[in-house]
Amino acid sequence: MSSIINIAMKDLKQTFRDWKSFLFLLIMPIAFTFLFGFAFSGSSDKEQDLRLPVGIVNYDSQSLIGQNLESNLNSSNVIKLQSGDEEKLITQVTKKDLVAALIIPAGYGDSLKSENPLQLILWVDSASSDGMGVQTEIGMQAKRLGSAVLTAKILSPESGISFDQVFKITLQEWDNPPVALSQSTKISQTIETQTVETTENNFTHSSPGMILQFAIAGLITCAQVIVSERKNNCLKRLMTTSASRAQVLLGHYLSVLLTIFAQFSLLILFGALVLKLNYFSQPLAILLIAVTASLCIAALGLLIGVVAKSEEQAIGFSLICMFLFSGLGGAWVPLEFTGKVFQSIGHITPLAWAMDGFKNILARSLGLESAWLPAAALLGYAILFFILANWKFKTE
Repeated sequence: MSSIINIAMKDLKQTFRDWKSFLFLLIMPIAFTFLFGFAFSGSSDKEQDLRLPVGIVNYDSQSLIGQNLESNLNSSNVIKLQSGDEEKLITQVTKKDLVAALIIPAGYGDSLKSENPLQLILWVDSASSDGMGVQTEIGMQAKRLGSAVLTAKILSPESGISFDQVFKITLQEWDNPPVALSQSTKISQTIETQTVETTENNFTHSSPGMILQFAIAGLITCAQVIVSERKNNCLKRLMTTSASRAQVLLGHYLSVLLTIFAQFSLLILFGALVLKLNYFSQPLAILLIAVTASLCIAALGLLIGVVAKSEEQAIGFSLICMFLFSGLGGAWVPLEFTGKVFQSIGHITPLAWAMDGFKNILARSLGLESAWLPAAALLGYAILFFILANWKFKTE
């Protein structure tokens, strides 16, 4: 363990020998965040609508419960409903023109009052990040209605008030918790402000996009350190010490990981405090994405450093990865603005998954559950890149 730490510290000293390089990796993403943020600020409201498209067929539109479910989903910050024919909507889901299609069966509202409630039918790719977000949102709204129905079933016979009236009152009380008037006003204003910031902040896309892009750009310096070690025969000298090849590789990896995570942390802090983005609304989810993205990009940097034969190659490989992953992964332009084929191709890159993870929290107001799939994908890429780097390192 001490050998790994010593090698990591050596690399960090070399990396930060010129502190201007690290400062550059903080200033440039901030500058480009403002550039891309202002560039997209002129977009129309329709273009800024980042909600997930979901088809809906409400066969229970005559019941109060069915109406409320559709109304609540229609006002959601996460999904955008589109009505249509059931078969056509399912076809659109298959073609990925829609994220999901929700079928509210006839008699759904009445069934909730009985012992055998009907189930909502949801056509969705549950393995996708967007699909998980839709499932979570619809599930929350359905549970909310279920709780209101249960409350009305209990209170209606005792109070002598009709079920529908108690049901409406329950939903109203849900929206307006029993607090003092002055406090209620403040809470309403806070919620309204947060919603506007989450959905309309010009930097919701550009901030995570530039963080990820320039994290890869930072691999230039890190990869050059590894290349320089081989050129100066430092690697040969390390091999004569008690440090094993695995320890040398892990030491390099640790230094790159710490550098990238430090960059992530500072830029996320800037986004939260200066750009007023809701990075801290779901701190565990943001931490999960930041850590797994750092693991992935650090492993990529390790692979570049091992593969590159010269410092020029290290620069070239890093820039190729930066432009390719950023362009295809949606760091510059939201993948929602592109075609379905391009979106599918984009998700071959790790940056697309990282962008999904960040935007699920920043733009769609989702929770920790929306971060698991992107984090798993990023961790998978990290393992792949590290295995390739280890294989290449052993063959030298």
